[in-house]
Amino acid sequence: MLSSLFMLLAFVALSAQAPPPPPPPERYDNSSRATRPLTFNKDGTFQISIFSDLHFGENAWDSWGPQQDINSVKVINQVLDRESPGLVVLNGDLITGENTFLENSTMYVDQIVGPMVQRGLPWSSAYGNHDRSFNISGEAILAREKRWPNARTRSMVPGRDAGVSNYYLPVYPPECNKCGCAPEMLLWFFDSRGGYYIQERNADGTHRPQPAWVDTSVVQWFQATHARITARFGKKIPSLAFVHIPTNASLALQTEHGRNSINPNLQPGINDDYPLAQQAQGWCPDGRNDASCNYGGQDVPFMRALVSTPGLIGVFSGHDHGDTWCYKWDRLVPGMTVRGNGINLCFGQHSGYGGYGNWIRGARQVRVSREVLKKRWEAETWIRLESGAVVGSVNLNATYGKDVYPATPNDMTFCPTC
Repeated sequence: MLSSLFMLLAFVALSAQAPPPPPPPERYDNSSRATRPLTFNKDGTFQISIFSDLHFGENAWDSWGPQQDINSVKVINQVLDRESPGLVVLNGDLITGENTFLENSTMYVDQIVGPMVQRGLPWSSAYGNHDRSFNISGEAILAREKRWPNARTRSMVPGRDAGVSNYYLPVYPPECNKCGCAPEMLLWFFDSRGGYYIQERNADGTHRPQPAWVDTSVVQWFQATHARITARFGKKIPSLAFVHIPTNASLALQTEHGRNSINPNLQPGINDDYPLAQQAQGWCPDGRNDASCNYGGQDVPFMRALVSTPGLIGVFSGHDHGDTWCYKWDRLVPGMTVRGNGINLCFGQHSGYGGYGNWIRGARQVRVSREVLKKRWEAETWIRLESGAVVGSVNLNATYGKDVYPATPNDMTFCPTC
């Protein structure tokens, strides 16, 4: 009874303070660019805006919770007012699931995607560890997303162990207007899972945790699907990848020489989450999760698959709110068993006013060029802040890690009404 009262009060508070929701899906204009295949622009570029760790739904029964969400919507709008992406990526922890009620846990999706719906922009998601808890699941979030025609989130790998948001999206040339075109870029999305299984308890009554790494079934799907696409079109297609929790390679690079491993001019960005939290953190190699192990190594198959994929330019993660750098993984780092092949490992910017930390909010941007991709597998990337400023603008090219860039200021923003 008490929980129902809290839920009712939370819903009333959210409804009173939140901005107007987008129009219902049945009134959506299906002729919008949001429903067409992803294509490069006529100028030959394709841009992605990545929003990470929005963390909607915290303490909806207090005034500061809904106010955080309103501020997070403002961040999305402020970024999209200044950028022109062909796709928005929601890179995990859309919702703080442990604060939600089973009956309305996914209603925050409509608030999150409102700015994209209003602009006719497509979006796609890679779910995070906070997107699944005792009262919420990735499957339920996906069902809510799919109410909107411009949602591109999919689930291509079946099975309980796979997670949900494992899929790929092709990006076609500008003139493509039919099925069968050869894609010029692939976007891969992986579910690093984590959090808890919905409505499941252990024998002692505690919530049952989900493994926090990309499962081997997903790795096998990725390798087989990539091989099939390569064989069908007879060429290696450049690609980008998105996964919420970073792999152990990011931790190894970050800690190789202590805090000096991340050079503020060679790998510009905030480096406050030190050491960062990687996939399989806190798990044992035998699958136990009892706080007796630091790292279980279950992400090794995923890392091997990443570095053996020709044309994979970068992997973009969230999860660690206080890290915003990119690093070229081009060698065997001490303590690792997988050798890097030059792939770029990048963090986004903490985008939401929910979640820990007061680093200035924003979103990482990634832009690729058709003409450049024909010669070299590289991309431009920068972070657009809620203030309108741009930081961390770099070229993920052959000399990244050697080129000198301006350091990123470690600015903070606070919510005075939260």
